[in-house]
Amino acid sequence: MKIKISADSTADLSQELLTKYDVATMPLHVSLGDNDYLDGVTIHPENIYAFYADTKKLPKSGACSAEEYREFFEGLLGEGYDAVVHFCISAEMSASYANADQAAKQLQNVYVVDSRQLSTGIGLLVLDACDMAAQGKTAQEIFDRAMARRNESKSSFVVDKLEFLYKGGRCSALAYFGSNLLSIKPCLEVKDGRICVESKPMGRYRHCVAKYCESIRQKITNPDPKRVFVTHTKMDEGITEEVIATVKSWGIFDEVLETTAGCTVTTHCGANTIGILYFNDGKHD
Repeated sequence: MKIKISADSTADLSQELLTKYDVATMPLHVSLGDNDYLDGVTIHPENIYAFYADTKKLPKSGACSAEEYREFFEGLLGEGYDAVVHFCISAEMSASYANADQAAKQLQNVYVVDSRQLSTGIGLLVLDACDMAAQGKTAQEIFDRAMARRNESKSSFVVDKLEFLYKGGRCSALAYFGSNLLSIKPCLEVKDGRICVESKPMGRYRHCVAKYCESIRQKITNPDPKRVFVTHTKMDEGITEEVIATVKSWGIFDEVLETTAGCTVTTHCGANTIGILYFNDGKHD
């Protein structure tokens, strides 16, 4: 059976990985003022930084419609694939899953996974699905494993400034000004499909990133050693390299993959946001 693995652009996989694993992507909508763009196709994170610098306004992201998903799935099936397994950003964060699922119900052999994740927390599930497809697993087997593993895909980030979260209405004015006053660099974590504040380290950003790395190392109790992601927005010089070196020094993971976060994470968190994303459910064949 010939199976196609696809994902929303919010999976934040690099073009190199998309090509290597032959993953198709569904770009979500991003609006700058009155202009609509497609995430990773006609708009990129640098455009968001430039737009915000000029206007002090953030773009708005939007899910694709059910009709757009249907056309996307029909296009993949029309290329000769027997089935499609598609991964969406958490249904708690976007209407993407609901719309994709609606489209899939109008077709045959299209399986839609609510990842309950964002960014490369989705990407982990996607690459695992690609590995399974390469092993000759059925679409149903791939879907079932993704559903079983999605809560063990661990997604978190440490954020330098709350400016984008505040301007986007995702934190209160009190939290924003208190964070600036106390130099709080919040650690955000995905739990039950939602983004929540896991901890609030204080001090210089570089110091807080180091504390974040230490906390992640303590949480890795039953890792799948196959791969780990270090995913980030635009960073100050040297910080990304330090995090990657730290993760490699643990000697846990066979492959440490670096990716740049796309428009969704950039819009939420802004520059100097970095995370370590991994499976914590043991080794899988």
